Amino acid sequence: MARSLNQVTLMGNLTRDPELRQTPNGQSVCSFSLALNRSYKDASGEWQEATDYVDVVCWAGLAERVTQYVTKGRRVLVQGRLQSRNWEQDGAKRSKVEVLANDVTFLDGRGDSPADTSDVTPTGTKAPAKKATKPAADVIIEDISDEPINLDDIPF
Repeated sequence: MARSLNQVTLMGNLTRDPELRQTPNGQSVCSFSLALNRSYKDASGEWQEATDYVDVVCWAGLAERVTQYVTKGRRVLVQGRLQSRNWEQDGAKRSKVEVLANDVTFLDGRGDSPADTSDVTPTGTKAPAKKATKPAADVIIEDISDEPINLDDIPF
């Protein structure tokens, strides 16, 4: 049997806070849904907006980090694979396709959402402090001469 490729990369906003549960053997599992916005031209040539919703599942340490640091409305990049599940409920066969995440990257910066955790990396460690920069109004631009540049003066 030939191998297949099952790889998914999605960027969107959480539609709800992640839900963390424990399996009977103590394994952490987290689920959330992503809203994926897109634009397209309809038959009349007018731009239309549409949103697709995709369910995502994370396991173990990734599940705990996502639950701890991400909330509804936050933007994330999810990398993983598609997974289908089948079950029976009230005598009816049911099925679902969802993304099994291998990695979730938190994309929102400081102040982009009510729960500001932008200084924490997805691994749960504190991110290095950002250097303060001068406001653009305080930057002084020096005069640049019209003399040609001698390539021997460049150190690399």
